[in-house]
Amino acid sequence: MNTEHKQVDARQLNALALAYMGDTVYDLYVRGHLIASGRVRPNLLHRSATSYVSAAAQSRVMHALFNENFLYEDETAVAKRGRNAKSGSVPKNTDPGTYRYSTAFEALLGYLYFLGRNERIEEIIAFSFAQIENKERSEQE
Repeated sequence: MNTEHKQVDARQLNALALAYMGDTVYDLYVRGHLIASGRVRPNLLHRSATSYVSAAAQSRVMHALFNENFLYEDETAVAKRGRNAKSGSVPKNTDPGTYRYSTAFEALLGYLYFLGRNERIEEIIAFSFAQIENKERSEQE
């Protein structure tokens, strides 16, 4: 991913702008992951992607990142800014708390993207995929 964004100061960006970018970053990784795992039929791709990109899934991941002290100090601060950001609207299919933690997760990824910290993004993405896939496996048992 090209992360040459010298004109953007990730530390000063609005948390919702970070979340806007983070949403796209995460979506790209999810799509790549699903296709690499052999899920290539469009309907299956869309259904599978939903389990990763839903506000509920992202919220659970963000809670796990906080609970396991996975984040560095600056990352925690950005995630909290994202969690506390006032978006003005909440999608009707989720509650405000879930949406806030989902926004925190996306803001974190946007922040790391603008800093060019691709290895850290990949660590957090791997953590998120493991969380989501472990939950899916436990629900199937």
